[in-house]
Amino acid sequence: MPIPHTYSFARYLSAKKSVDDRALNQHVWQSLAAALPRATPEQPLQILEVGTGLGTTVERLYAGGMLTNATYTAIDLEPALIAETRRRLPQWAVAQGLQVRQDSQAQLHMQRPGRDIRVATEAIDLFRFIAREQGQRAWDLLIAQALLDLVDVPTTLPMLLSLLPPGGLLYCPITFDGGTVFQPEIDPEFDVAIEACYHQTMDRRLIAGKPSGDSRTGRHLFTHLQTAGAEVLAAGSSDWVVFADANGCPTDAAYLLHFMIHTMHTALTGHPGLDTGRFTAWIAQRHTQVEQGTLVYIAHQLDLLGRVPAPLDDTKK
Repeated sequence: MPIPHTYSFARYLSAKKSVDDRALNQHVWQSLAAALPRATPEQPLQILEVGTGLGTTVERLYAGGMLTNATYTAIDLEPALIAETRRRLPQWAVAQGLQVRQDSQAQLHMQRPGRDIRVATEAIDLFRFIAREQGQRAWDLLIAQALLDLVDVPTTLPMLLSLLPPGGLLYCPITFDGGTVFQPEIDPEFDVAIEACYHQTMDRRLIAGKPSGDSRTGRHLFTHLQTAGAEVLAAGSSDWVVFADANGCPTDAAYLLHFMIHTMHTALTGHPGLDTGRFTAWIAQRHTQVEQGTLVYIAHQLDLLGRVPAPLDDTKK
């Protein structure tokens, strides 16, 4: 695939779906399935996904048999992504043999025998949503995929957990954990310096003057969950490993690789710790490796499943 002239975040999210599908930790996934409360038509599963992107987690949970009777609330900051979710999900649902009714632009109702799923979508800032819903509603499961490494976890996590009742679950897949690897090496010492500088941009990221990132969020999440009063039920790696096979590099994988190289280029242009000429040449060579089908990209990530403890039964003390 040639280097794209422009980049689309929605296209990137679509490209990475198959990569995520392969990367998701199956032990954590199965632990989630086992921990979910039983859903009935009278008491459907209440699910909240923050940072929903294109809504692909709805598709994944359905395929995994976890969406039978459910009310699914999906929010994202970007209106364009919510608009794309609203466009994609009805088409996907029809392909699954579901009867689809659009109750409103933001409300989708999908049914077939044994399945009754309602999806509500909204473009809204996470913290505004929490402030509005805190104490008003509670969800059985909160999903934050590839999100917590973009926020200040010590302050954000307790707010997220406040939306869960005792026994409520928090599923945090594809949480970045400090590994960005490109192979083959171009210049081992310079490769390491670029990785370190890239992770440094995550650690120093500020949004509205507040810390908003941590390049080692995955490993730190164990302590953050415990500090916030939650227990870790399951954890495991969910590394991306993207490379060309005997048939070459699939278009989606190639787009993802070009996108990640472009992201690093944007983040590190003008970085005082990197020689501008060497870095520009390094970026160009990585793009060329994608076109040639020789680039291997590995990103280290973790999946974690947490739970808000249920109160002790006084009769059993």
